[in-house]
Amino acid sequence: MSGHSKWANIKHKKGKMDAARGKIATKLGREITIAVRMGGSDPTGNMRLKLVLAKAKANNIPKDNIQRAIQKGLGGTDGANYEELTYEGYGPSGVAVMVNVMTDNRNRAAAEIRHLFSKYGGNLGETGCVGWMFQKKGMFVIESDTLTEDDIMEIALEADAEGFEATDDGFEITTTPEGFDAVDQILSERGIQPSVSEVTMLPDTMMEVDASVADKVMKLIEALEDNDDVQDVYTNADFPEEN
Repeated sequence: MSGHSKWANIKHKKGKMDAARGKIATKLGREITIAVRMGGSDPTGNMRLKLVLAKAKANNIPKDNIQRAIQKGLGGTDGANYEELTYEGYGPSGVAVMVNVMTDNRNRAAAEIRHLFSKYGGNLGETGCVGWMFQKKGMFVIESDTLTEDDIMEIALEADAEGFEATDDGFEITTTPEGFDAVDQILSERGIQPSVSEVTMLPDTMMEVDASVADKVMKLIEALEDNDDVQDVYTNADFPEEN
């Protein structure tokens, strides 16, 4: 039975902002460099690199940019002082917001994130204040006019996926982070290209917001994502379709 996809709703809004801000290439390049430094340049044995390469492909990052980022990682110098941090807080009307940061200056990042929360009607909270509302999941979104619900369900069962849902926009398969690769491999073997395939943070429940609140939340998310240190922003806000 088809339903409303909270994932498609969030990603649609986020995707529009990514395209508008024009910084995604730089941020993904940094993430590739760090992934290579941590686990090597072979995506077969480096799941983190495999995921960011898939994200780079989805965002049409040129191969030359990807190769330069990989070489930086192999060089072992550029980005050596970057650390990953997560900030948690509340947006307008108390929606939950999580911010993943990769920075070479922890104090600067904390000050800037706190300022943005305050400027756009939110509050930066303590570690754990909203993190319990989200779970790390593998997510695949498949948009197809030829595949049936039974086809996708069969794949989900074969890969021992955690969940499957038919939505108004297509199909969604959710997995544990560890189960991501099994679904990815089966989809590849069958020539199915998902529109979304990544490990992300999904809220357990969504918080419905009206158009006026949604606009304020989007301004906060957009400002956060425009920050050079911010890699990803997650929220449990359920934006109205018309917003």
